[in-house]
Amino acid sequence: MSKKLPVGIQVYGLRDLLENTPENFKNVMEQVKALGYDGVELAGLYGLTPEHVKEVLDEVGLVPISAHVAFAEMMEDLDQVIADYKKIGVQYLVMPYMAEEYRPVNPEGFQKFLPMLNEVGKKIHDAGMTFLYHNHDFEFVKMADGKWGYDVMFESIPHDNLMPELDTCWCDVATGDAPGFIKKYAGRIPVIHLKDYIKKGEVKNMYKLIGIDDEASDGDSGYFGLRPVGFGQMIWEPILEAGLGAGTNWVIVEQDEHYEVDPLECARRSREYLKILGW
Repeated sequence: MSKKLPVGIQVYGLRDLLENTPENFKNVMEQVKALGYDGVELAGLYGLTPEHVKEVLDEVGLVPISAHVAFAEMMEDLDQVIADYKKIGVQYLVMPYMAEEYRPVNPEGFQKFLPMLNEVGKKIHDAGMTFLYHNHDFEFVKMADGKWGYDVMFESIPHDNLMPELDTCWCDVATGDAPGFIKKYAGRIPVIHLKDYIKKGEVKNMYKLIGIDDEASDGDSGYFGLRPVGFGQMIWEPILEAGLGAGTNWVIVEQDEHYEVDPLECARRSREYLKILGW
C-alpha cells in the first residue's frame, strides 16, 4: 500500500484521562502526538476555552480535524457551536448519535428529522465547515422501498449539507460490507472511523458498552467487545484501500471502551498496527 492517509484519534476514547482533570489536556495530547497520530477529533472541551485548546494543539502539532457535538447542543445554539469550533480550526462538525425517535425504524420520526438535519447542515456549510453524520448500526434498516435508512438519509439531503463519517465497526456489524459503503460514497466521505470489535453469538444490547442501556439484554448468549484496530475481527486492508479510492481525507481511530487496558495503551496498539500496514 504505497499511498496512505493521515491518522487521527477520537478523543472520546481518552475521556477518562480528561473529564475530571482538564489540566491534563496538554500532557495527553503530547502523548497522542508521540504515538504517531497526526490529528484529533474532539468530543467536548472539558471546560477549556476554544482558544486554549487551539493553542495546545498548535503547540503540540496535532490537527483539530473534527468535533463530535450532540445534536441537542447544535439545536440549542448552533451559532455558538460554530463559533467555538471555528476558533479551534475544526473543519468538520459531526453528529455522533441519533435519538431513538428519529431512527429509520420509526419512519414517521425519521422523515421529520431529515429537514432538521438539512437545516443544521446548511448553516454549517454556509459557515465554511462541513456537517458529518457518524453512524451506529441502527441506521442500517431496510425502509419500505427496500433502501437502507442510511442511504435514504444521504439521498434526501444535498451533499454540501451532509456527508458520512462512516463508523466501519457498526457498518460491519449491520451489513458486513464497510468497504462497499465507502466505495458507494466516494467523493463525499471525507472522514472514516476505524473501530475494531469481537462479536460472538447473539448479543441484543451492544450499546451497554458505550454507556447507553436503552435495550433489554435478557437472553443474551453472546459477547460483544471493542478492541484496538487490528486486535478484533475486522479485516482492514480492503477498508483502507477503499478509503484511498474514495478520496477520503482522514482516518480516525475510535475505541469507546477499553475494559482493563489503559486507553493510551489501546491507542498505541491501534497506531502500531496501522504502521505495520504502512500507515
